[in-house]
Amino acid sequence: MSLLDRVRDNWRVALLIVLVAVSTAFLFAPGFGGSGSEGNPTNLQYGLELDGGTEVRAPLVGVTAEGVAFDNESRSDVATAVAAELDGAEPRDVIARFGEQPGQSTVEVTTEGVSPDRLGTALDAAGYEYESVRQGVTDDTRSQTVEVLRSKINEGGLSGGSVTTIDLPGSRPFVSVQVPGGDRNEVLDLVNSRGAVRIVGYYPTQENGTRTYVNETIFTDEELRRVGNAREARDSDQFIVEVRIQPDAAQRVQQTFVDTGVAQQRATRCTYPQTEDPCLLVVRDGRVVNSFGMAGDLGRSMVNGEWQKNPVFVLQVNTLGEAQQVSVDLRAGSLPAALDVDEGTTRTTAPAQGESFKRDSLIAGLLAVFAVSGVVFVRYGEVEVALPMIVTALAEVYALLGIAALIQFPVDLSVIGGFIAVIGTGVDDLIIIANEVMDEGEVNSRRVFQSRFKKAFWVIGAAAATTVIAMSPLAVLSLGDLQGFAIFTILGVFIGVFVTRPAYGDILRALLTDQ
Repeated sequence: MSLLDRVRDNWRVALLIVLVAVSTAFLFAPGFGGSGSEGNPTNLQYGLELDGGTEVRAPLVGVTAEGVAFDNESRSDVATAVAAELDGAEPRDVIARFGEQPGQSTVEVTTEGVSPDRLGTALDAAGYEYESVRQGVTDDTRSQTVEVLRSKINEGGLSGGSVTTIDLPGSRPFVSVQVPGGDRNEVLDLVNSRGAVRIVGYYPTQENGTRTYVNETIFTDEELRRVGNAREARDSDQFIVEVRIQPDAAQRVQQTFVDTGVAQQRATRCTYPQTEDPCLLVVRDGRVVNSFGMAGDLGRSMVNGEWQKNPVFVLQVNTLGEAQQVSVDLRAGSLPAALDVDEGTTRTTAPAQGESFKRDSLIAGLLAVFAVSGVVFVRYGEVEVALPMIVTALAEVYALLGIAALIQFPVDLSVIGGFIAVIGTGVDDLIIIANEVMDEGEVNSRRVFQSRFKKAFWVIGAAAATTVIAMSPLAVLSLGDLQGFAIFTILGVFIGVFVTRPAYGDILRALLTDQ
């Protein structure tokens, strides 16, 4: 039989070899998933327990009124009216959402210190009818918060970080933020900061003979098309972030620069907070992080109407850290709601402890392999039958590691638990195949082998279906650490049914028959 005929006759074994080769590329070749960090030669991304880092689990700050009747008003008008009745709240802290049917709209307040009773009183004072008020935010706000946090983690270069929701029976849903290798204070700053950046025109005016200063927002992150990285300015000791305004907002932004006096025919000089010339303020979460005037050339281009054709602006910030934070916040957007850390939990794993977990996990995996190997050798006493069984089972785990590297799923203790479960269930299935084929007498032809193999495959197929059905709720529902365990157990079942079990059948056929 030629080599091509052998490959065609044992194509399942060839498929298993290809799977192992592809997994090797995913694990070690650059360009797949991520690149190994220092001390990690693979593309695997380790989770919190194995790499050290910080996790914060907490509900979101907010209260929600449901069934609010404001269908004929704009959402911004509703937000302004409700915020006016709540001390300490701003319109940006109030989120009004239209419902699918009239009278099903919602109003959320995402600032601290607002109870359901206070929101109900504010709605009454603003003249809005409502059905009920509860603690917590809507699903839309929670989803938006998760997406913004993910963007902040990615933009901030926090490799391997993840943000998920966890549904707890009888409690508000929690948001889990995990940052492997992240410092506790760094992660708390991330989740506590709303990251709302505004560019404000600050200028003096006379009111009843008294000088007062006016703040007027010129643009926010919602009107930006592109945000550059923070970098050092060439001609000063400050740091800059270059931004480009959306084309449809450029004319309005340009006119606001002119109306506030920030843009003039001459250069302006800012001496905030007491200043003669108008200032441009960079405000992050209500705190002024820098103030500056405007160069004459830029001001004249705005006054003449030329700037809107190429609406690029440079923000100046005093420190590199602040500039980087402003850049990240502008790209990711502001958080709709912050995490209520006081109502949640914070967990930190030291890097040294993570290394210990890695070592212990490797030992546990090897012990599982040796234990299974011992049982198999005792049962069959034949290396030719038992060794392919162990190698095939380990190939499943290797393939799962390749998938984890490709999709950058953080490998943590729950995922390793899934790997060990895959080893056990995989070898169980292979034993079923070997028993069914070998315990019913001598295998003297391929036809007899195929008949017995099909009978065994029906058994392991039914068992695989049961496992997938049992694990699916854990994989789909947001149940924290159990999700990784379920996902990789299910993936292992699919790889086993479609690749490794058939491949072991081909190997066993070659050992037991002459064909």
